[in-house]
Amino acid sequence: MNKYVLVTGTSTGIGYDAARELIANGCHVFGSVRSVEDGERVGHALGDGFSPLVFDVTDEDAIAAAVATVEAMVGSHGLTGLVNNAGIAPVGPLMHMPVSDFKRLLDINVTGVLRVTQAFLPLLGAKRGSAHPPGRIVNVSSNAGCVATPMAVAYSTSKFAVEAMTDGLRRELSIYGIHVAAIEPGPIRTPIWDKARRSDVYSRYAATDFSAAMEAMEKVGNVAAIRGQPVETVSAVIRDALLKPRPKARYPLNPMWHISKFLPTRLLDKALCRRFNLRTG
Repeated sequence: MNKYVLVTGTSTGIGYDAARELIANGCHVFGSVRSVEDGERVGHALGDGFSPLVFDVTDEDAIAAAVATVEAMVGSHGLTGLVNNAGIAPVGPLMHMPVSDFKRLLDINVTGVLRVTQAFLPLLGAKRGSAHPPGRIVNVSSNAGCVATPMAVAYSTSKFAVEAMTDGLRRELSIYGIHVAAIEPGPIRTPIWDKARRSDVYSRYAATDFSAAMEAMEKVGNVAAIRGQPVETVSAVIRDALLKPRPKARYPLNPMWHISKFLPTRLLDKALCRRFNLRTG
């Protein structure tokens, strides 16, 4: 039986490599990109097993057009899976982050997940008497959805929300047999760190009291770009969450972050504040 999977945010990084891994395991991947040029580039690299869909997760009309395109191709087979991967990862102190930036982050990382999920649920079998077996949903969360790290609190807020959405959807969609899982990567070697270095994100807050903390965050990013886990680690877990007979509810890829949840709150505060040069006086 044909296996069709939709992956959002396939231009680079986790989304691109997840598409590669799924194609290698017999899936046809529909991948969202934000430009025709990106779609052609990725399609050329991944071959006939990839079909680009040009849409942004904030654009409801473009998402609806993508649904029609996918439905015309998959017919009665429906979708085997949906991977909600598209997202952004801004950094900066909440005290100074423009509210417009915060709202945009939530619109992409949280509301975008809901928009895409709602739109494609019928193709995943979310209806009585569906002609095909129920599909699965995989939400790419983060270890930041477990621990709120200074200078990345906005991003953590979005991923905490994704964690709640994942658990809630899994329970609600159980009436259709649709399983929903969260993937929780730690630092991964992807182009996201290079993008941050090329922008002014670290210098933007140089004139504030958080300049030393932003310098520490930049060092964290530099280390992650070199020593982070390979992106293939995440792709393999996404594959398992979609294709293995008994998927897990969540896949933590950095267990130390989960251990930290059991530390006394004040002790964790002290450790994180020390790491990011957040000292009084």
